[in-house]
Amino acid sequence: MFDKILIANRGEIACRVIDSCRRLGIATVAVYSDADRAARHVEMADEAVHLGGPAPADSYLRADRVIAAARATGAQAIHPGYGFLSENPDFVDAVVAAGLVFIGPSASAIRAMGLKDAAKALMEQAGVPVVPGYHGANQDADFLQDRAAAIGYPVLIKAVAGGGGKGMRRVDDPAQFRDALDSARSEAQGAFGNPAVLIEKYILQPRHIEMQVFGDGTRAVHLYERDCSLQRRHQKVIEEAPAPGMTHEVRRAMGDAAVRAAEAIGYAGAGTIEFIVDGAHGLRPDGFWFMEMNTRLQVEHPVTEAITGIDLVEWQLRVASGEPLPARQEDLTITGHAFEARLYAEDVPAGFLPATGRLSHLHFPDHARIETGVRPGDTISPWYDPMIAKVVTHAPTRAIALRALEQALVDTEVAGSVTNLDFLIALTRHDGFRRAEVDTGLIARDLDALIEGRASDHRALVLGVIGLAGLADPSVQGGTTLWQPLRRTIAWEGGAAILEVQGPGAAIVTLDRPHQVRWQGGRWWVDGDLCRERIVAHAAGVSVFGGRVVHLVPLDPLARTGAAEGGDGLTRSPMPGLVKAVHVTAGQTVAAGDRLAVLEAMKMEHSLTAARDGTVAEVLVRAGDQVEAGAALIRLEDPADG
Repeated sequence: MFDKILIANRGEIACRVIDSCRRLGIATVAVYSDADRAARHVEMADEAVHLGGPAPADSYLRADRVIAAARATGAQAIHPGYGFLSENPDFVDAVVAAGLVFIGPSASAIRAMGLKDAAKALMEQAGVPVVPGYHGANQDADFLQDRAAAIGYPVLIKAVAGGGGKGMRRVDDPAQFRDALDSARSEAQGAFGNPAVLIEKYILQPRHIEMQVFGDGTRAVHLYERDCSLQRRHQKVIEEAPAPGMTHEVRRAMGDAAVRAAEAIGYAGAGTIEFIVDGAHGLRPDGFWFMEMNTRLQVEHPVTEAITGIDLVEWQLRVASGEPLPARQEDLTITGHAFEARLYAEDVPAGFLPATGRLSHLHFPDHARIETGVRPGDTISPWYDPMIAKVVTHAPTRAIALRALEQALVDTEVAGSVTNLDFLIALTRHDGFRRAEVDTGLIARDLDALIEGRASDHRALVLGVIGLAGLADPSVQGGTTLWQPLRRTIAWEGGAAILEVQGPGAAIVTLDRPHQVRWQGGRWWVDGDLCRERIVAHAAGVSVFGGRVVHLVPLDPLARTGAAEGGDGLTRSPMPGLVKAVHVTAGQTVAAGDRLAVLEAMKMEHSLTAARDGTVAEVLVRAGDQVEAGAALIRLEDPADG
């Protein structure tokens, strides 16, 4: 076994690897960028080495600096985590050439599975079923459009070097194909440096089920499946294991196919074989097809660990140090059911736009497994993936595990940044999801209901007003009176309410209508209902957790009032990012919905469109410009104004 390893990553996965190393008595070396100088993974590790600037290209993607740090600190091996250099075969070659051990598969195995088209051809040779489509080298647009027509719409355009939904577009109509192809190629080039794509048949009621595999370079086993069908924009939101509706027959067929895939390339370490599954008529042995292989540890690996009782990071370390596979297939069993929810800093109603901010308040429950790389006071940076934590629950049955996940999310508290916490709670209460009626289109179909259903409750807002007025817990102040004066306006960014004192421990808060509020038995009551929500005051304002999540930021009385948002005709950047492309010029006439520019932020491309008909008066940025959140990009005016 190793004495010391370097972890070539950051955030929650770096912290996760350190946890296993501590248990095994292995010393750890962290690496960090300027933005992560005081990060949690740096604090946890035994040693830490600075790599460079905040941009990944200046730090975490600098293979030479990572290897130099390992050699300088006496580390014997490098654990790549996921993302960054984890699936870069050139990095693996460089690690081995430096006399170090790469904790993961060989460079040849990564290369074999690195391009989706080549991987599918290899899987066909190994007897693994693949989705009908075109995976060849011809990238001529006319040819690809002809192949799409032959396959039959809808089709999916996918970057051959892609992952995480980047460089992927669904096309339902031949008229949309060229625009979708251009967009997918552009995003693929930016994300992977390779614009090549493949075309696949789009399964209308698809489920995403993947098999966890583990090999030692000669033989492999599978550690059962995970269902990752609950997705938005091709990115996973909630994962579970085992897959609902899975039968012994289908599991055996899928598991055998996954093991064949791993052994066909002499795979060593943890990997995942992803299958697209036709969920229209239940799971069938002939109804799943190979999509891709992730040649690394997956974000959602904790649900597999929960149902198998196996520490996959420990297995990685043992096999990389020269041990054979720690178990045979017949030794592995499933116990219970597990869920993982990905808690992100993102604005769901705005289209899941990534968010930033300082975490002025952060609390997780102790009755769930929490994987996180942040602490209270840390900042969600625009340079990296905005994940805050993974919330994992495990129970004897699916129903109990899902209710445990719901409660864990209700008991989670995050303030200082917009998050998807409300959205995750709504998903756990979705009737179809509770009945295990899941496919990859569920969120898109029910998005409005998932958002609006949570936003309709005014009780949390009433409690937020109580907190903002300065009395979250009247018992602390004696509970004999409320605030003075008896009637006043409570204002915050984006709203205001009237607070009227009715007597000791009683008030009326007027929002959409008057709401009766009273303090009784050590709890708040609103309109006669007992409130179990929690009011939390913090540096950024007041938050309410436990029901609908509400954050109220008090108005700065010295702040100057600016022009009404959008009244100046400006299209502004919704987040910090890189202007990838500008599609209009001054004097051009545009219609509402026309694409004006493309912003690249947090590894994704975001199209900015015209809010109304008009004429482009000014283009204030160029492709390649780095902009801050709120920066003016393009100014529109009415045609008559020109």
